[in-house]
Amino acid sequence: MNTNFLHNINGIYAITPDRALCLDAIEKVVSSRGINILQYRRKTANAKTKFAEAGKLQQLCAKHHTLFIVNDDVNLAQKIQADGVHLGKNDGSIGQARTQLGAHAIIGVSCYNDINLAQKAQQQGADYVAFGALFASRTKVNVPRCNLDIITQARKMLDIPIVGIGGIDFDNQQSAFDAGCNSVAMINTLWEKQLV
Repeated sequence: MNTNFLHNINGIYAITPDRALCLDAIEKVVSSRGINILQYRRKTANAKTKFAEAGKLQQLCAKHHTLFIVNDDVNLAQKIQADGVHLGKNDGSIGQARTQLGAHAIIGVSCYNDINLAQKAQQQGADYVAFGALFASRTKVNVPRCNLDIITQARKMLDIPIVGIGGIDFDNQQSAFDAGCNSVAMINTLWEKQLV
């Protein structure tokens, strides 16, 4: 477990939209919202584009002392020396990511609505776990919902930070924090006004 940066996993966990990046808009959000952690999530670009975009985001995050996490792609995280990687259920093991990225990398794991999965991830060395969707999500429409009671139960069982994800905005974020989330992931609500 990487204890050096875990205090940064709080507040808003920003996730980039799956479109060509507007670095000025992203920097504005990072700066104005005091973003401690930013995840690059890009599903529809080729490897060359991802490498270029991730490199620019890495520099932006370093400038603002923001942790930079790559979604899904351990190889890309390693190439650009990101602070860590976020793994979904089909993105390889925590152990493989740790071997490849090193002891200081931050490894987050999606646990959906499954506390057992979260406990297993913690045992295997994950630095944080994500639960969701907490609310109706525009990014992932047909995903299982995670009741806030699950967050409250998980908080009692886990020693690592919990990130809530799915339909979180500035109006409902407090209920996620109250349930036990250390951080809340936001996509649409962060960028929709900046990137139109």
